[in-house]
Amino acid sequence: MTATETSTATTADVISGTRERIDALDDRIIGLVQERMAVSAVVQEARIASGGRRVHLSRENEVLGRYRDAIGKPGTSLAMTLLELCRGRA
Repeated sequence: MTATETSTATTADVISGTRERIDALDDRIIGLVQERMAVSAVVQEARIASGGRRVHLSRENEVLGRYRDAIGKPGTSLAMTLLELCRGRA
């Protein structure tokens, strides 16, 4: 095997292994999002049962700020998507 072939094989192994790790991380993220949705539903039900609103805008702003501070501007979009998923059905 030539040096170029060895390098290509090594690169392919790195990419393959890294993609497997990304897939595993994605599976964990999906599970965490589903868990967050379930926990949010409990909070919303309790809030509604006590006469409150389903959505608490000041709390959502806190979440948006936390994601923006941790990830930067794209964090706001990510947080908005999570909040939308977790609001449930009206």
